[in-house]
Amino acid sequence: MEDYGSSDEDIYSSDQESYDGLENEEADSQWGSSTGNSCKVITRESLLVAQREDLRRVMDLLSLREHHARTLLIHYRWDVERLFAILVEKGKTCLFAEAGVTILEEVDVDSSVSSSTMMCGICMEEVAGSEVTKMDCGHCFCNDCWTEHFIVKIKEGQSKRIRCMAHKCFAICDEAVIRKLVSKRHPDLAEKFDRFLLESYIEDNKMVKWCPSIPHCGNAIRVETDEFCEVECSCGLQFCFSCLSEAHSPCSCWMWELWTKKCRDESETVNWITVHTKPCPKCHKPVEKNGGCNLVSCICGQAFCWLCGGATGRDHTWSSIAGHSCGRYKEDQEKKSERAKRDLYRYMHYHNRYKAHTDSFTQESRLRETIKEKVASLESRDSRLRDFSWVTNGLYRLFRSRRALSFSYPFAFYMFGDDLFKDEMTNEEKEIKQHLFEDQQQQLEANVEKLSKVFEDPFDGFEETEIMDMRMQVLNLSVVTDTLCKKMYECIETDLLGALQFSSHNIAPYQSKGIERATELNGGRNTKANNNITCQKAHDQTNGGSIELVHPSGCGTSDESGCSSRKRTRKDSGGSFFDLNLPAELIDRN
Repeated sequence: MEDYGSSDEDIYSSDQESYDGLENEEADSQWGSSTGNSCKVITRESLLVAQREDLRRVMDLLSLREHHARTLLIHYRWDVERLFAILVEKGKTCLFAEAGVTILEEVDVDSSVSSSTMMCGICMEEVAGSEVTKMDCGHCFCNDCWTEHFIVKIKEGQSKRIRCMAHKCFAICDEAVIRKLVSKRHPDLAEKFDRFLLESYIEDNKMVKWCPSIPHCGNAIRVETDEFCEVECSCGLQFCFSCLSEAHSPCSCWMWELWTKKCRDESETVNWITVHTKPCPKCHKPVEKNGGCNLVSCICGQAFCWLCGGATGRDHTWSSIAGHSCGRYKEDQEKKSERAKRDLYRYMHYHNRYKAHTDSFTQESRLRETIKEKVASLESRDSRLRDFSWVTNGLYRLFRSRRALSFSYPFAFYMFGDDLFKDEMTNEEKEIKQHLFEDQQQQLEANVEKLSKVFEDPFDGFEETEIMDMRMQVLNLSVVTDTLCKKMYECIETDLLGALQFSSHNIAPYQSKGIERATELNGGRNTKANNNITCQKAHDQTNGGSIELVHPSGCGTSDESGCSSRKRTRKDSGGSFFDLNLPAELIDRN
């Protein structure tokens, strides 16, 4: 292992631009994660703002009231791009019908009924016109029946899509009517209904998920592009966004689930029992032989032959065991035992190396405070060297590389085993690909160990020339380990997982600067005054007022910082505020 990286001198002579890029990383502020704009933290305070962004986009495009827009988004799991694609492909009529949105322009959808009395079609009683409510679909029933219907559905957990009571009517009821009727009798249920509607933005949205921290931090994470990624919440937890377990790249979520289950349950204990014990023919308990004699006695009193497991008498001579002879070869039993032994040794090989690198990662993580103290000691010297960011950058390059290296062993266990991809590759193809992967894994491992050894030296007592030599060594090894990590990921994504035909495995891409730290969602999409998109007037009083049409995420405008444009609370020329937290009706009145 020590001699393997000795031929990498040509790699170490990387150009100075790579070093400059490495030294300019914001290591002290990030400490192990990169900041970006592809994922956002949604707190309880910003949840309403995040939800209203998508509601406004649909309301503006389709000229809908808020509850109709919410019904569409809940049905299409808050995927605005998919909603727009279906609109273009199938048209507005089909879009509304699939989601249960009914808009009948010829029917008066005013919830109040002007007639003096009418008969309710549910309870079959005459009720006053003021005690009757009509939905958008045109069906009209008494308020008591509506209220009971809403209460039952809310208690059943169907708050997000409560359908009309009429037979074979699939229209979704107006959330404002539900809130008004339920709050008169059960204010607590009305609050529960509002909470369900608000949290549907997270529960039903594949691009938004709760942070899996324990205890729960109360935050949710929204990603803008790919759901197969690893993120860091503002609470500090790093996790896989797809499966919500700990960050495990380059393992796929399926591989990691199988690996954790294999390490957690008793599957390997069973393998050990199969290899080292034999069942008693009477009580069937596993028995381990602790002597050289092949006549074994179980605690139940039964004597049996260790060679074949057959029950015998207790008499044993040099030539035979009384009442028993087992000179015949049984191929199936021998094959089963050999296979169990081989599988156990293979698992132990990968698990021991995974565990070793995980333990090394834990030990190296404890160096952070020690390294900070050493850097502080060096900065206090009267020396020409004043910038020591290369130390912390190199340390976190070590963390990232060590982490990827440790999770590469569970990946290899399943990639080249018989559990998942037995029919994907021939034995010859598997052997070639395994050698290719293990060569890259070994190169990465050799350089990670070298980088780790550098930081164990007491460099706070080095002379200035020794510090300069260490700086060049850390920069060289950091560039090499980063390059080798990228190549290992490219091999996994292209040559291994990319070549699969009968199954699909996705992994989080390699992040050279570490797992991305989600930033706070600060009030929506930003637009500049001189680049405002043409405002549209609302088409009814409910969602009236002047609003902005926002591009879907991923295809919108960008500001100078390169971030996707977001609509924030902005100040107009008259000094008033346009606050997305306010209801649309209040915005109109203002």
